[in-house]
Amino acid sequence: MSDFLSPLYKLWLCESVRLREEQTGLLEDSEACRKARTAQCSLAERLMLRGLFLAKRDGLEIALQHWLQGAKLALWLLLLSALISGFALAKTALSGHPLAINIFWALAGLLGLNLLSLIAWCASLLLTQHSNSPLSQAWLWLSNKLARDAKAAQLAPALMILLQRHHLLRWGLGRFLHCWWLVTLTTALFTLIALLATRRYGFVWESTIVASDAFVMLVHNLGQPATWLGFSLPSSELIQQSGMQALTDEQARHIWASWLLGMLLIYGVLPRFLFALVCQWRWHHGVKRLQLDADDPIWQPFRERVQPSSERIGVVDAAPTSLPNSSAGQKLSGKAAVLVGIELDDSIEWPPTHSAQITYAGIIDTREQRRQILEQLSTQPPARLLVACNPQRSADRGTLNLIAELSRSAAQTRVWLLPTNANNERLESWQEQLDSLKLPYSRTAPWSWLETGDE
Repeated sequence: MSDFLSPLYKLWLCESVRLREEQTGLLEDSEACRKARTAQCSLAERLMLRGLFLAKRDGLEIALQHWLQGAKLALWLLLLSALISGFALAKTALSGHPLAINIFWALAGLLGLNLLSLIAWCASLLLTQHSNSPLSQAWLWLSNKLARDAKAAQLAPALMILLQRHHLLRWGLGRFLHCWWLVTLTTALFTLIALLATRRYGFVWESTIVASDAFVMLVHNLGQPATWLGFSLPSSELIQQSGMQALTDEQARHIWASWLLGMLLIYGVLPRFLFALVCQWRWHHGVKRLQLDADDPIWQPFRERVQPSSERIGVVDAAPTSLPNSSAGQKLSGKAAVLVGIELDDSIEWPPTHSAQITYAGIIDTREQRRQILEQLSTQPPARLLVACNPQRSADRGTLNLIAELSRSAAQTRVWLLPTNANNERLESWQEQLDSLKLPYSRTAPWSWLETGDE
């Protein structure tokens, strides 16, 4: 999957690994660091190679898939909530006696919460470094719950930290927030049109202490932008008459209905649409510039692990087109045939006689021997690798991990279970474990395959 991840997802996985190591300590990363050190690329790309290898090994790639599936389902649920909210806004605005709808209570019901939310978001742009809302928190919470993967719990915090560091958090969450309100208000607009088209409403305004002239000025000032789109604007006489009673004149009802629809469009739908476009534009351009900053102090603990200080810092060569596959059987460029043994007793006559075409790499008994041989194979990956094992020993987890790691350094790998006096039970255990690794094995030395590739 790593080859097909977008730059955002790759950085997201690397940040998840970094955050996990920050909380629990460094992971076992010898193989990841060895692959990163042998790659001819920049320090930033080596850090990404290490992070992506650990993410794939520890199941974070699969967890990311589950989280994204949960996030999509959460978006659908919140979209449904937006449709319901829009319908409820329109119904609430026209609730009460249909022949005496208070025009300003209706307007406040349609736009009140939206304007408060919009003012709060705009204020957060000026007063805080990030913008968050209960709606975005609900989406993240739902995404984690619907992912149903324990490892996915690390992904949401890592995403927030990553976006905050690159100044994209407010635009990503803002895009989501404005789109939710856009759907809500658009639904309210169409619901309002449907209600006004199927029922007869009369509109009034009421006040004990505010003079009618103030209402006239307010209605005219608010409604002027809507007239540019063809919506009606009540005259001063109509406004004053509506302050005394609900007018039964059909044209008066049409004018007030048109003014109310214009208010919802101008001060509700259009601002959310424009802010959503701005957030989308900033998000799109920010994501295109995303890259791992190797000079950031947060990556300091990992620099020496992927690039020793003796190496020149900077781009050594172009980045590889794809990451090494974690399974055996990957296509590598090596042509050599290599024989290596794992923890062989002195009772075993070793090494066996072999042709000059086969390179004997030695026996792995110690940690240092393991590191040296793996470094050699990573630098010059062979075409065929034969791993000799003593089946008298138990197929423990450490040995199996070593065999798997060796297999990832060669194009083809086979295991030679040496013809020793191993009992059937232990031999069957070896065979089961090697089957789980999907590695071919034999009881006799496959010299023909090792030398030429033929069976």
